[in-house]
This record gives sequence, structure tokens and C-alpha cells, in this order.
Amino acid sequence: MDVKSLDNALIEIIKTRQELAAIDYNNPKYDDLEEKLHDMEDDFMENFGDDLERALQEIHDEYCPDSDVLVPIAYIAKKYQVNEKQEYSVAATEGVFVEMDDYPGKDTKLVILPSPPRIALSIGTEKQQVVWTAK
Repeated sequence: MDVKSLDNALIEIIKTRQELAAIDYNNPKYDDLEEKLHDMEDDFMENFGDDLERALQEIHDEYCPDSDVLVPIAYIAKKYQVNEKQEYSVAATEGVFVEMDDYPGKDTKLVILPSPPRIALSIGTEKQQVVWTAK
């Protein structure tokens, strides 16, 4: 897997999603931007989908076997925070819900983050741990 290309593609999707979220449906740019985003997501799945699905399957098998694996783009958060060092993070509310017997009563979610490309597991609001990093 070309980690640099994966990271760049992920960042472009995130930026485009944020740009799209910042404009109104009535904006003349909205439809074109939405189409661009769908094309980017299709390219992302074509180029990295198989590798990410394998990684997600391994994560699900180990941490949350009772939850179905979704397509990788489902694990891309709606909102990211970026610090001055260009490090990405997400709130505990972001990601795909997964069922984990080890944490009863806690919301557990998986989310894909860039820089470096990785998958993190959020456990409630107090803990987030990286469970996979692209190599």
C-alpha cells in the first residue's frame, strides 16, 4: 500500500467534505463540489478499499466481532480538528458505532484518521487508542 498516496487521498476527502459542509444547498457550487467528493470517494475505494477492508476486518475480528464491517469511507469522520503541526484528531462522537463486550455501557466507535493514516478506537469520551496504522 502506498501510504503517502493513501494519506493524501484521505486528506483531500476530508477537506472537500468540510468545504461542502460549510456551504448551503442553494450555493451554485454545491452540486459540483458534491459530485467531486463522490468521485474522490470512488477513487479512494478503488485504490485503497481492499487494503482498508482487510485492516478493518482484522480490527473487527479482534475488538468487535459482533459488528459488521462497513465500507472504509463510512469510517471517515464528518469533522476533524487539525493543529498547527497538521496533526488530525476527532471528537469521541465521530466514527462508526461498534459493539464491544469489553466496554458495556460505553459508546465505542472506529474512525479513520490521516497523518499518518490510522484507525482509532474511541471508548466513551475519555479514551481513544490507535488500533491500526498504515505501513
